[in-house]
Amino acid sequence: MTAENPFFTPEELEEDEAGPAEAPRRREGAAPKARGRPAERPARPVSAEWLSRAAAYYLERYSSSAETLRRVLWRKVQRRAAARGEDAEGFRHLVEATVARFVELQLVDDRRFAEGWLAGQSRRGTSRRMASLRLSQKGVDRDLVEDLMPAGEAADEAERASAHAYARRRRLGPHRLREREERRDRDIAAMMRAGFSFQDSRAAIDGDGGPGSLPG
Repeated sequence: MTAENPFFTPEELEEDEAGPAEAPRRREGAAPKARGRPAERPARPVSAEWLSRAAAYYLERYSSSAETLRRVLWRKVQRRAAARGEDAEGFRHLVEATVARFVELQLVDDRRFAEGWLAGQSRRGTSRRMASLRLSQKGVDRDLVEDLMPAGEAADEAERASAHAYARRRRLGPHRLREREERRDRDIAAMMRAGFSFQDSRAAIDGDGGPGSLPG
C-alpha cells in the first residue's frame, strides 16, 4: 500500500474503469482465432471497503464537502448496483457510514472546505451572492456560509475587489482592447448577472481597472 493513503493500493485505484485484460499475442504461423467481443469483467460487489477506497481516491484529487462526497459515492453505488442487477437503496447505509467515518477522521471538514473555496473564489472575482449560492449547492449549511462571509465594511471592500477581479478576468470595461464605450452597458449588465450590485458593477466598468478606482 502507498505511504500516502492506507485505504487502497495503486492497482485498486482504477478498478471501476479497468477494462478486459489484454489478449496474449498470437504465435507466428498460428491460425487466427475467431474474433468476438471479449468477456466483460463482472462488477464487484458493493462493500464498505470498496466505498472507503473510492472516497479516499476522490479526496486525494479534490477538496470536498461532506454532501459532495456523499453524492459522488451514491452515484458510484447506483452504477455498481445497476451493473449487478441490485437495488442501490440497499447500500445507502454504507454510503452514510463511509461519509461519517471520513468526517470523524477529519478528512472531510465543511468549514475548512468552505474557507478554502471562498478564498479561491474571491481571487477569481466571484460575487458574495454567487459564492453563497454555489456553496449551498455543494451542500454546505447556510448558517455556516453566512458565518464565513465577511461583514460590514470588510464585506464591502471584499465585494469591490471581487468586482474588479471579475472584470479583469472577463476582460470587461477598462480591460477591453477596443469598443469599451460601445459595450459599456452590456458589460455592466454582465457584472450584475454575476451577482454584483449596480454600484460595484459601474465602478468596475467605468474605473481605470484598479480596485480603488472610481467611475469618471
